[in-house]
Amino acid sequence: MYGDTTGRIISHQAKYGHISDRGWDKDPREIGAWDARTHSAPGVLITLCPWTTSTEGNPMTGTLTWQRADDRPDLLAEPVLAAVRGMSEAQVAEIDPDLADTAQFCEHYGLPLGTSANCVVVATKRGGETSYAACMVLATDRADVNGTIRRHTGARKASFAPMDETTGRTGMEYGGITPFGLPEGWPVLVDEAVAAEPEVVVGSGLRRSKLLVPGKLLTELPGAEALALTR
Repeated sequence: MYGDTTGRIISHQAKYGHISDRGWDKDPREIGAWDARTHSAPGVLITLCPWTTSTEGNPMTGTLTWQRADDRPDLLAEPVLAAVRGMSEAQVAEIDPDLADTAQFCEHYGLPLGTSANCVVVATKRGGETSYAACMVLATDRADVNGTIRRHTGARKASFAPMDETTGRTGMEYGGITPFGLPEGWPVLVDEAVAAEPEVVVGSGLRRSKLLVPGKLLTELPGAEALALTR
């Protein structure tokens, strides 16, 4: 294994040669058709592992240690654990629960605000009935609740759901709300900027941890779709 230019560990499975703790037994560039952009060659599978403790140069890890979510069920709310089970792309890191709010979290753990995606639960009203939708926007952006989101859901009125309603209906802690494991039937509206991010930090259902996932993975959740949500 060796580190790439972002400080993450790269694991390799090669058709030619093998990897040991000492490194390659053959320079992969000798295999032929070396691609300088992807640092790969025919027969070489490269896997980026963002949960490595090697964080130098990688803005997505900050000072946190990321592990596969399946390996730390104690860091996930029950509905979230059920939703991410088997997802190799989902990584989790333990944090100080007093620092779960996005701005404090990013500042303390050395992550740019733009690497975090907030899950905003919106209550919509139409015909006397109240429905809920989860909206994913980067921490640097602002969801257009009364414009885009209200029109997209066909609601007469849209507003941020009260904290007690959000936690009670999701089974998650405030400050840890996430699109993983939401109640059946809830739309998950993912802003295009979030979907385009290679990796984003989102809630885990608990205040004492965070998830790291590909932005595109959020668009593959039940009831999810990507659209422009910000103004």
